[in-house]
Amino acid sequence: MSGIARGRLVEERKQWRLDHPVGFYARPRKVQGETNLMKWECGVPGKENTIWAGGLYKVILEFCNDYPSVPPKCRFSPPLFHPNVYSSGTVCLSITKVNSGWSPSITVKQILLGIQHLLDNPNPDNPANTEAKRLYVASRNAYNNRVRQIAAQHAF
Repeated sequence: MSGIARGRLVEERKQWRLDHPVGFYARPRKVQGETNLMKWECGVPGKENTIWAGGLYKVILEFCNDYPSVPPKCRFSPPLFHPNVYSSGTVCLSITKVNSGWSPSITVKQILLGIQHLLDNPNPDNPANTEAKRLYVASRNAYNNRVRQIAAQHAF
C-alpha cells in the first residue's frame, strides 16, 4: 500500500472516530485479526421521514493504492433495488467518479452522506438499474412500496 493512501486512511479513521453522523458506522475490515485499511465496511441509515427510514444499509468502500487521487469503489452489500445502483451493488454517484465529481479532498464521511442522500433522491437521468428506473418513473407508489419492503428487511 502506498504511503500516501495509508496515511490518508489512517487520518480518515481518526477523524471518523471524532466526528461521524449519528447512525452511521465506518471501519476498516478485519480479516483473521488483521486490519485491512484498503477495504471498509460501512453502514448508512435511511433518512428519517423517507421511504428508506428504519433501514441500515451496508456499504463496502474499496480503496486503491492511488487513493486519494482515485476515489474508492462503493457498493451496497447486498445490492439494493435503486435506479442508481447496479445489480452488483456498485453505487453510481457523481462524487465517486474520476471524471465527474471526484476530488481528493472528499472524505469518507462526505461519501457516505452522499450515498444516504442518493437513496431518497435518485437520478433517473443516469440509471444504473433500468428496472428500478422504469418503476420509479412509471409508478412512484409501486416503487415506494418496494423500497419500504427493502427497508423492513434491513431494519436496525
